[in-house]
Amino acid sequence: MGEVWEWRGVGDEGLVLLDGFHALKHALRFGAEVRDVVAEEPEAALALAAALAPDVQDRLGRLVRQGDLRELVGRVHPTGVAALAVRPDGEEGRARLRRRPRNAPIVVLDDPKNLGNVGAVVRLAAGFGATGVVTRGSLDPWHPNVVRAGAGLHFATTVDRVTLESLPEGPVYALDPEGEDIRALTLPDDALLVFGSERHGISPELRARADHLVCLPMRPQVSSYNLATSVAMALFHWGGPPPAPAPAEAG
Repeated sequence: MGEVWEWRGVGDEGLVLLDGFHALKHALRFGAEVRDVVAEEPEAALALAAALAPDVQDRLGRLVRQGDLRELVGRVHPTGVAALAVRPDGEEGRARLRRRPRNAPIVVLDDPKNLGNVGAVVRLAAGFGATGVVTRGSLDPWHPNVVRAGAGLHFATTVDRVTLESLPEGPVYALDPEGEDIRALTLPDDALLVFGSERHGISPELRARADHLVCLPMRPQVSSYNLATSVAMALFHWGGPPPAPAPAEAG
């Protein structure tokens, strides 16, 4: 019974639900402190690891136990695996966001409303090597549905909620239909890339903080892009991680 109550207290006790194998895989890869792993069929979970993520197979084997996930989570993931991890220390994350100089932008989501969109943005930011993703507004960027949509990649970057006053330092590039075409600009590594809410765009107070208004290329009469698509376009224009070195040729 104690284990069941621990799972039901996700969020209240600094614990994060990792819903599905892929979220667990990424959390393990990026150093999460995983407390409990439950699988309906542990052997099937280990077979998934062997096929898709052999680098975490040994750690998964030491953590996983058999259990009825229907007692622990509202909806069982198709992979039949879920886990609990400790949420990273918030002050350490905020220190990383404040650190200067930065070698990659911070993505700022101004009052987003869709949990899945925020998770997709976290996944993009982790893939591009962004310094972090911060949200402003009522949405919790560590909500279990955000972590699920982000495939556990919250542990590969810094994710936090901020106020206007606590925004990290750096030049603010706000995405706005009235801005300058992004293709005419070079985005600096220490930029804050600001994206408005899905329905209302950037708030007036954050728009007023912008050093640059930037727009994405879009044909006439198309009203907008999906939030995650916009973030992907901006990060791709910034540049992303350096190319992987070419494999050495056999001598």
